[in-house]
Amino acid sequence: MWIVFALLAALVTAIVVTLSKAGIKNVPPSLAFAVQSVLIIVVAWSTVAWQGLWPEIERIERKTWLILVAAGVLTGVSSLLSFKALSLGEASRVSPLTSLALVFSITLAFIFLKEKLNWQIVAGAVLMAGGAVLIALSEPAK
Repeated sequence: MWIVFALLAALVTAIVVTLSKAGIKNVPPSLAFAVQSVLIIVVAWSTVAWQGLWPEIERIERKTWLILVAAGVLTGVSSLLSFKALSLGEASRVSPLTSLALVFSITLAFIFLKEKLNWQIVAGAVLMAGGAVLIALSEPAK
């Protein structure tokens, strides 16, 4: 089932990139991100309420809070950088480079989370990195 959710997330991300690129034509990237962020907060906390998770908030440990806050700050930074890149480049060339997050995630998970790698994961990461660079450095379509 995780594969279905992952593929749906990838599809939604592609739609978000397309809509974001269209939305920043006449809006500064950081303002566009701020508008989207408000909606993300509404959706996220509505989901918490709908699932009845309010009582779980007080059970979150201090270390977990610190990790989640750091991840939240970095999510914001990542989004601001993505919006800036989209404002300067074509979505079809920006998106593959931002998708290198997969390669970085595999590397960081191996180093810090001690996740095991096999030849398929390494080969897939190398192919994805090569494909992303090939697309990003290709000449724009005429």
